[in-house]
Amino acid sequence: MIDSENTDQPGRWDMSIIRPEMRFEDVMQRGVEFSASRLRKIGAALRKLHTVELMATTIYRYQITKADSQLNTYLIAAMCNEMTHLQDFQVKVYEYRRRPRLTRLAHWFVGFFIGRGSRMLGVGVMLRCNIWLEAKAVSAYQELLEKVDWDDETRVILEKNQADEVGHIARWQERLGVYRASKASKSRH
Repeated sequence: MIDSENTDQPGRWDMSIIRPEMRFEDVMQRGVEFSASRLRKIGAALRKLHTVELMATTIYRYQITKADSQLNTYLIAAMCNEMTHLQDFQVKVYEYRRRPRLTRLAHWFVGFFIGRGSRMLGVGVMLRCNIWLEAKAVSAYQELLEKVDWDDETRVILEKNQADEVGHIARWQERLGVYRASKASKSRH
């Protein structure tokens, strides 16, 4: 379960947890007492996050190769974590009595092309693409955390997911450093 005591400190989340536990009692109808304006903002933000997480999941999915490599392990873990975010927001969209965006299919295609394209261009491009993607996600989360009046439980989920994206950036930066060092070592020999 998400530790609500750590919500104001993204660096304190346990980054080894890919898929937090969710119980039946965590699912409920939300926003019944909210104003129409607040509901519109929350609904629009959740739909945006759901769509963006679909794209992220698709990018990682199409970057995974058949190779037996540590990079594929990292990509699979990242994809699983993004799938959790996708599910988080799909549940929230329905809890707020909304529907996912019809245009989400377009984001799936964008994810497919970015994922396959970056994989075809090589590991360095793929890792830089992932860093860029996750930086955009962190920025989007921050903007929505500041601009939308969330209920407490949904805010915690956004904060945890944002912390996951920060963790992904660190992981991809570390892998990019390893890749560059390996490439430099090979060029010296």
